[in-house]
Amino acid sequence: MRKRKTKITFLDITLLILLLAAAIYVLHRIKVGLQYNWDWVSIPQYLIRYDEGSERWVTNILMQGLFTTIRLSFWSTVLATFIGTVIGLCRLSKGLFSRLIGRTYVELIRNLPPLVLIFIFYFFLTDQIMTSIGVDEFVKSRSENVQAFLTFFFASPPLFSAFLSALITLALFEGAYIAEIVRSGIQSIERGQWEASHALGLSWWQQMRYVVLPQATQRILPPLGGQFISTIKDSAIVSIISIQELTFQGMELMSATYLTFEVWITVTALYFILTMALSLSVERLEIYMRRSEG
Repeated sequence: MRKRKTKITFLDITLLILLLAAAIYVLHRIKVGLQYNWDWVSIPQYLIRYDEGSERWVTNILMQGLFTTIRLSFWSTVLATFIGTVIGLCRLSKGLFSRLIGRTYVELIRNLPPLVLIFIFYFFLTDQIMTSIGVDEFVKSRSENVQAFLTFFFASPPLFSAFLSALITLALFEGAYIAEIVRSGIQSIERGQWEASHALGLSWWQQMRYVVLPQATQRILPPLGGQFISTIKDSAIVSIISIQELTFQGMELMSATYLTFEVWITVTALYFILTMALSLSVERLEIYMRRSEG
């Protein structure tokens, strides 16, 4: 397909000038109307700082929050993809019970606010189930190396149960949407592909594994990438249960320093960098899969 040349029109230039003018006006109103004194010089120290004790540069509150967001989003995405794939297949199953389970899960989760789910799972999972099975005691009783491993990949021992609750809640919430993406992707495969694979004597699972899913994967990859990005953005809601991710750390820092605009602009930039990197990665993967198929 021939590439279209990019042409900058007069309308493009006009819109750019209007956007710049609007940005300058907003900054002027903040400076004059609110009598706000900008202090960008103070922000870098909250990203990284020099630790005199260890004599090296270490991450500070905002970068620590970013890493927690990455860990939470990554494990939630992995679990949500697994849940969504299983539920999506259940919705396409010939068995009535499997279809009922899939439909009930999707309709229930998608029609409840994530904030309500966060509170339900936090107070139920953390206060009841995890306390009764002794998750905190188990983590605290492990060796220092094991605790360091869990802290690096998940959360520190005092926050492990809350982190796990947030992870499960996010995974269940996002899994309902991924289930619909998987279902619609599989149903988009032409009937002839099913009939041809069935004529070759393949079982239902073999049809899914060797014929349907490889084709469906390419079709569901763009919406699936969008859902992964949504997981990163939705992770901000767990700040209400004191998970020290990026939004929570931003609120804490703003309360302590009163650098309202600087802090939230920095937090916005960090979220944007994270989601844009994921978006570009999904786009590159989609192009690679298209080339491989060709």
